[in-house]
Amino acid sequence: MLYSDKVMDHFEHPRNVGEIENADGVGQVGNPKCGDIMKMYLKIDGDMITDVKFKTFGCGSAIATSSMATEMIKGKTIGEAMNLTNAAVAEALDGLPAYKMHCSVLAEEAIKAALADYYRKQGQPVPDSLKLPCDCEEGHCCSSCG
Repeated sequence: MLYSDKVMDHFEHPRNVGEIENADGVGQVGNPKCGDIMKMYLKIDGDMITDVKFKTFGCGSAIATSSMATEMIKGKTIGEAMNLTNAAVAEALDGLPAYKMHCSVLAEEAIKAALADYYRKQGQPVPDSLKLPCDCEEGHCCSSCG
């Protein structure tokens, strides 16, 4: 079997799909090579991520990694979300085929882009750990440029 049961479950029944109006942080990333685009929305109260939603245009692995990543940071602190890695997302899904690992990278980068947007909206400097290779002021970045 190419995909784990967890990947299939998160693809067929994605969690936290949608938008958050007046989100505290919004991040969008894309991979021009495969065409996947992920957009993450965060609602933050104090230091806690109280809600997270996503919209992903892409393959089943992109949708599954977006869904799992939102589940992994919902109810967590900003610091915990900042430390989420693509490897942890892939592991939580019981693995991804090697040629689909870039989807988990996009999920990590979408969260980091949304957190960077949150810091900008708060008038605070963006921590270095949230800066993507081609981080721009608008928070719309791609994982493959730079």
